[in-house]
Amino acid sequence: MSTSSTRLPEGRYGRSSDERADRTLKVVGAVLSVLMLGLIGWFGYHYVAQNEISAEVIGFDTSEDSVKVHLEVHKDAGVSGYCTVRSQSEDGTEVGRADFRFGEDATRVDEVVTLRTTSQGTSAELVGCHTN
Repeated sequence: MSTSSTRLPEGRYGRSSDERADRTLKVVGAVLSVLMLGLIGWFGYHYVAQNEISAEVIGFDTSEDSVKVHLEVHKDAGVSGYCTVRSQSEDGTEVGRADFRFGEDATRVDEVVTLRTTSQGTSAELVGCHTN
């Protein structure tokens, strides 16, 4: 007895539906990948290029009802803005939050600001900086 093959002769009946589906999935995947990379690039560019104020907390000193925060702010000349600073107690409860404004002239501001707190603060955190 001989075994008969169930495979169709190659090239005789065109592509199978599985091959067409695979090709469609590859095209759709490539298009979605390009769109996703473009979107990530767009958000990255706007985050870096449009951020005109950057700051960091150099140090802080706590007392019973306030926290003195040493901020260093870098910004473009002619840009005014503000930075938000907060303090938390030992258990993580927020005990103080305030905005500190910076003028338009200097490109670098190195300043110690006082954040009033409702109780003893154990930390100082820069929440963010924004232009006016």
